[in-house]
Amino acid sequence: MSRLTGTYARIAELPLEIEDYLLERLEAPVTRDFIRVTTLVRLVGGGEEGLGEDVTWYAEAHDRELAAGPSRPLSGAWILESFSSALEIEEPHKRWAYESAALDLALRQAGRSLAEALGRTARAVTFVVSPGLGDPPSAELLRRRLELYPELRFKLDPGSGWTDELVQELAATGTVDIVDYKAFYSDPDAAPPDVPLYRRVAEGFPEAWLEDPALTGETEEVLRPHRDRITWDAPIHSVADVEGLAFPPRTLNVKPSRFGFVRQLLDFYDYCAAHAIDLYGGGMFELGPGRGQIQHLASLFNPDGPNDVAPG
Repeated sequence: MSRLTGTYARIAELPLEIEDYLLERLEAPVTRDFIRVTTLVRLVGGGEEGLGEDVTWYAEAHDRELAAGPSRPLSGAWILESFSSALEIEEPHKRWAYESAALDLALRQAGRSLAEALGRTARAVTFVVSPGLGDPPSAELLRRRLELYPELRFKLDPGSGWTDELVQELAATGTVDIVDYKAFYSDPDAAPPDVPLYRRVAEGFPEAWLEDPALTGETEEVLRPHRDRITWDAPIHSVADVEGLAFPPRTLNVKPSRFGFVRQLLDFYDYCAAHAIDLYGGGMFELGPGRGQIQHLASLFNPDGPNDVAPG
């Protein structure tokens, strides 16, 4: 008898037959200076195929995987749990590509949907979009979008060019749900956080979530009155990461590929539900099936959050 518990136990013993697998490079320009590269993983077996997408950030990592070709020993009869245990991939985004493809294939071979297998119901997903504001930043770009789509909601990345006037203009639209300080994407040798900007943003958007701030002595003092609005994204890869936060969050950003293991992701969903932590989804510039997969997960676990997983 299986000792597994929680949501993962519902799928851990799904049979999985793999005959072969294929890799395919995907790429698309994101900006004038950046071409996004991902790898499509296609597992084949029993007349079905399961898809996953490796969203590792660096193109060189995709080049290495494609140069090696489909050389991993994946063929055979498995269950999802034994496949995961045998998969020798440490990098979480790459592991997620193979684990999500295996889950997709196992479900197709069983003739079941993910919602059915997990005992959940898919619901319509609430989206936000995360546009740039130009250089220099301007609220005009937001206003133009709102003229076309008045119901849009936004996630924005504040920067040094955000003046008091700009913050007031953006806040006046009443459409900003999240501001992302992005402290965990900075160069470790970068300048310390801009404390006046932290204050300007926190006070200027009194209803918005404040994502990924750097917590220093100065910023903690500025953000203390707004602590219940602080949320985390980049540091979250497991339940242990949530338990290690400086204070309990009310909500978190979930990016499934960061977890690597399907089991760790489902354990995270269970933990957040048990501790009344709301969730909203985030993406990684997926170019292939990965985007639809994270949208589907959002529809099952966090449809009502400000999900930054809008269709491309």
